[in-house]
Amino acid sequence: MMSAPDMWHQDVVGDVYSQLKTSLKGKNCKPMLAPFDVRLFPRKDGSDDNVVQPDVIVVCDKNKLSDGKACVGAPEVVFEVLSDSTKVMDLRVKRELYKSAGVKEYWVVAKDYAIRWSWTNGRDEELRFPKVNGVISMQVETLQVAIELDV
Repeated sequence: MMSAPDMWHQDVVGDVYSQLKTSLKGKNCKPMLAPFDVRLFPRKDGSDDNVVQPDVIVVCDKNKLSDGKACVGAPEVVFEVLSDSTKVMDLRVKRELYKSAGVKEYWVVAKDYAIRWSWTNGRDEELRFPKVNGVISMQVETLQVAIELDV
């Protein structure tokens, strides 16, 4: 079993989620907070070998949430907040899984920066957003939303 995330991790997850919830109010996209299963490659029989629980996801296709228990298929945007114990998994393994599954944007947030991988319109782009004056300013392109993290 993994230990619970530390307070910094929980604060950042909460900030990302609450800013998304406010920014997306009245729109078709819905943010979801962990723990919530994401079944990346669901089969017709309902099974899936790749089930993850990202810190925060945004789903714009409500059919992917129709069972009320999981996101069935790739969410549009995924956020992971880095922890020492999950760093390699988040930066390598999950990044490749999300890319293969069709996630449009994958964000990783650390204490001094955020990284966005974007896979839309045939591009494979990586951008770094550094902390400036104690704030990480993130532009979530897919959602047309800005997130400001005072970390």
